[in-house]
Amino acid sequence: MWLLTTQKTESPFLFAVSRGELFDVLCFRIYRREFQERCTQCAAVSWGLTDEGKYYCTSCHNVTERSKEVIHTESIPNTKIKAISRGLKRKSKLEKGWDWYVCEGFQYILCQQAEALKTLGVGPELKNEVLHNFWKRYLQKSKQAYCKNPVYTSGRKVTVLEDHLSHSDWTSDPELSDAHCLSLVESWAESQSDVQSRKPSSSTRASHSETASICSGSLDGVEYSQRKEKGIVKMTVPRTLAFLYLSLLWQREAVTLSDLLRFVEEDHIPYVNAFERFPEEMKLYGRDKGIFAVESWPDYEDIYKKMIEIAIFLDLPRFPDITEDCYLHPNILVMKYLMEVNLPDEMQGLTCQVVKMTGIGEVDFLTFDPIAKMAKTVKYDVQAVAVIVVALKLLFLLDDNVEWSLSDLAEDYNEDHQDKPWFDFRKWYQVMKKTVDEKKQKREEARAKYLWKSEKPLYHSYIDKPVVYKRREMVVNLQKQFSALADCTPAPGEKKPSSFQFNWTEKGTDRPCFHGHSLRGVLSKKGQSLVIKNSLYWLSTQKFCRSYCKHVTTYEESNFSLSYQFVLNLFSFLLRIKASLLHEEVSLIEKKLFKRKYMSSNESSRSRRVRRR
Repeated sequence: MWLLTTQKTESPFLFAVSRGELFDVLCFRIYRREFQERCTQCAAVSWGLTDEGKYYCTSCHNVTERSKEVIHTESIPNTKIKAISRGLKRKSKLEKGWDWYVCEGFQYILCQQAEALKTLGVGPELKNEVLHNFWKRYLQKSKQAYCKNPVYTSGRKVTVLEDHLSHSDWTSDPELSDAHCLSLVESWAESQSDVQSRKPSSSTRASHSETASICSGSLDGVEYSQRKEKGIVKMTVPRTLAFLYLSLLWQREAVTLSDLLRFVEEDHIPYVNAFERFPEEMKLYGRDKGIFAVESWPDYEDIYKKMIEIAIFLDLPRFPDITEDCYLHPNILVMKYLMEVNLPDEMQGLTCQVVKMTGIGEVDFLTFDPIAKMAKTVKYDVQAVAVIVVALKLLFLLDDNVEWSLSDLAEDYNEDHQDKPWFDFRKWYQVMKKTVDEKKQKREEARAKYLWKSEKPLYHSYIDKPVVYKRREMVVNLQKQFSALADCTPAPGEKKPSSFQFNWTEKGTDRPCFHGHSLRGVLSKKGQSLVIKNSLYWLSTQKFCRSYCKHVTTYEESNFSLSYQFVLNLFSFLLRIKASLLHEEVSLIEKKLFKRKYMSSNESSRSRRVRRR
């Protein structure tokens, strides 16, 4: 079972009087005499009154619906009742909150993220089966649960286990549940049937609560932040996205890594300030702030590396095969991105040939296998747009010369043939540049207006709590005043998530659709087949970096044509990645496509070295 340990604190119904215990004794006798029913929870007859006048059991603190409207105290001379508000007292009692561990906080975030994916259309199996099993395996590998000696905190490891074993009455494997889920320690207990449990005593509970960290809301916040164990992958908020993508990849869902990060940026998936969704009883402060607070957007390369790292750490088997009918196959993704960037549908035939000649559509190449010798997966979305870039270079060369000459021919032809126009690269460039510039501006404005500060202020200790809340209240008031002065119009509603960022329609002259345009202007007929008119091609990378280098190739914009830079920047913006990452993927595909040219260049370089010697 998922979710959190919910050890409730004692119910705080208390009274305070200035004149001692006489008033309490007298009032207790009055309550007991007037209300003689047994408690429905513990069957005791011992009643007290809350400040609202309701009866509560002094043994189990069960509150009934019976109430006493007025308490007469005139018969008790020289007494002044100082009634403490029940709400305030309850609040002070809940300052400590539940006893919870850091791993439970990450578990709660994963649950919320999985629920968000479910609302986006992902199947419920991702949360109930795949993600649950991955997380359970991680807890076992990291020795936090499902093992003989879970490492929570070094001083009270045995005490915590024995304290929770008796609470587990589950005999089957834990399953994921939305409502009430068993704690991690209790779930561990069900797999350890040979361990004898004992009923926890009050002294054990007291010592356990007293040993809780005073520098964090969680029990192990301080120790978790200082924990550095070799071979253990430490859980962080960015790694929750790596877990999600591993689950999506296992299920072969129609969500790429770039889509996942875009949904996070658009607040469709909890990430920044995800701890705000914690229950009120899960107090978070001190060292917890550095563990759960995030102040930057997730990076594609960083999440990609973390995903491989977690897959290797979990020792996962080979993932399900990526076949031609899967969404992550390059032929299907290429079709999607051709529609996204408003390119002709006829390019699909050329891209399929590139995929076939390079072998990047093979099942063994596409399927992720963490236990292989060279454990690495494919950047499916980056690879697909790299195929489109190679196809554009094959058709238009993108050297700031050939593409404009072909555009002149297409413009002349389209003046007399409006029914079936040729694809005009210049016109497409103008339309896309205007559209992307508008999208970039909106994105930059949204990022500038984004409030990184959480609605629940974080503080290092309860001494700082009043100051932090006061400052937060002042900030909120100032924001309301400035927003009212700056813009009186109401903010637009939340944008619904979509797999496409651009919407192209046939109607409208300023945003024409090029999907149905023909490529006959760049193709010539040779027999019964069409051949590309352009016979030239330039390689994006002439020489790759050595294996010990961190990158495969380098990318400097000044060394490449403006058309090539524009195409790279267009797809980089679409995927939220760096242009250098896309350039590297384009170079790798070209290396597979032009093997002979690279082999001949390598042989010539070797011969030159021999001659020099």
